Amino acid sequence: MHVTVERTDCTEFTTPLLAVNLFQGEAEPEGPVASLDEKLGGEIRRLLERGDFRGREGETAVLYPRDEAIFAERVLLVGLGKREELDAERLRRAAATAVKGAAKLRLSRLASIMHHAEMGTEELTPHRAAQSAAEGAVLAAYRYTETKSDPEDPDEKPVAVEAFSLLEKIEDKARILEQGVTVGAALARGENLSRELGNLPGNVATPTYLAETAERIARDTGMKATILGRSELEAEGMKALLAVAQGTDEEPKLIVLEHRGGSEGERPLVLVGKGLTFDAGGISIKPSQSMELMKFDMCGGAAVLGAMQAVGELGVPANVIGVVPASENLLSGSAMKPGDVIGSHLGKTIEVINTDAEGRLILADALSYVRRFDPRAVIDVATLTGACGIALGKHALGLMGNDEGLIDEIRGAGDRSGERAWPLPMFQEYRKQIDSDYADIKNSGGRPAGTITAGWFLREFVGDFPWAHLDIAGVAWGDGDLSYQSKGATGIPTRLFLEWLLARA
Repeated sequence: MHVTVERTDCTEFTTPLLAVNLFQGEAEPEGPVASLDEKLGGEIRRLLERGDFRGREGETAVLYPRDEAIFAERVLLVGLGKREELDAERLRRAAATAVKGAAKLRLSRLASIMHHAEMGTEELTPHRAAQSAAEGAVLAAYRYTETKSDPEDPDEKPVAVEAFSLLEKIEDKARILEQGVTVGAALARGENLSRELGNLPGNVATPTYLAETAERIARDTGMKATILGRSELEAEGMKALLAVAQGTDEEPKLIVLEHRGGSEGERPLVLVGKGLTFDAGGISIKPSQSMELMKFDMCGGAAVLGAMQAVGELGVPANVIGVVPASENLLSGSAMKPGDVIGSHLGKTIEVINTDAEGRLILADALSYVRRFDPRAVIDVATLTGACGIALGKHALGLMGNDEGLIDEIRGAGDRSGERAWPLPMFQEYRKQIDSDYADIKNSGGRPAGTITAGWFLREFVGDFPWAHLDIAGVAWGDGDLSYQSKGATGIPTRLFLEWLLARA
């Protein structure tokens, strides 16, 4: 989707659909909406007075102007909810609702009035309002089509919404909105890439496919891409990653993208994402029911690749490195077994209690690997534990780390992006659950506090840099409950990453 800011009055812009956001419980149109309503002969006011449109969040109504009163062919009213509850997430959802409304009407383009950008609060500046609208619009326009055929009946083929225009006639304000749109659209395009990678089946989105995607990002943005295959991983001593890959014919990869947007010698910010492109559980095989969902086990790695694409597109003024350890976890005569003791890049030995606790193994080697970059901070992300989904449901990411300042930064970035994170405790007592009688550490501490003990396992491989871990097992895919989402991969936490990186930069 192409998002633009048009310097014009809303009553004079030619468009098949003009979206107008209205607050709940306010019967008197204000600002440009009042001017629009006057041109429409008071039609908006009458709807509000009769209670036919109440402005509740997500509520919509379509008006058809008569006698060419305005240049728009249709007006779509979109409810914002209560004025005092307005925030960036509400604007994100409202823009998405408008795009979904255009698609339902089989329209490929629409426009929207940015009158709420005049509120200008500390949290919701005009820049932030435009960024949020662009994010919602681009995210809502995403559709997965890669492995689907077009319907035979052309009328059944969904219409792609390709253009979204924000209208602002004041020159200075329009320039600010353009800046917000540039950021928001790039963040959303990055998240859409993450969604696309997550939605692709495991026989397509293999470790090799992820590596090729990283190389494409590097070519497009001028980044440096380093791809380690099996022989390079053996030379590097990535024993835990290689142990996970023992049971599959697909070659494992360690994918590294380096964006050098900061000053020479500036310590980088590092993102690490689990790229388990299909997880059958290994010898500790998963139940067959819903195993097809395990193509989503690489959503952490997908989020890192999506974030790096946006980093390059925006030219973020910081040194940023994205790392994705990628493999399948299958079962065969050569697969690792429960009770095996394996090595690691750091040198620690690991007792394998459960071969389905494999994500932490490939992340352990990646976290050890990134020590060479002397990072300012590292965030890793993974669909790591089902326990996190049980604890926090679909509405928050699990967050752990060794630095309270970094944890606070991530929570703030999560609030701004609508991809909220909630911290879990890392008391020293939890560490004892992964003590092993036969190795330096074991890869599972049992069911109690399973998310936290997985975090503790990763912490054992972290250097002395600030580090945080995001568990996205509960939020990486879903049924499209929000207006800017669709069924399948969510792309979370791509935009959270960008919010954090932009704040740091």
